[in-house]
Amino acid sequence: MIKYYYPDGSHCYRALHTAHAVFRNEAGALIARAEKPDGSALYEFEITGFELVVAGERCT
Repeated sequence: MIKYYYPDGSHCYRALHTAHAVFRNEAGALIARAEKPDGSALYEFEITGFELVVAGERCT
């Protein structure tokens, strides 16, 4: 599992196989690319960090 941290302080959990990329955009914001729950498409959203729940290590 991946725990994504959002800029507003909230978070969500996603299955590892739905994660496609984490990168910084031109403005320097941390962006995650993931698969929609129904598998129909990819979408991107801003995050402040993420945690691999199994490892328990937060990456920023």
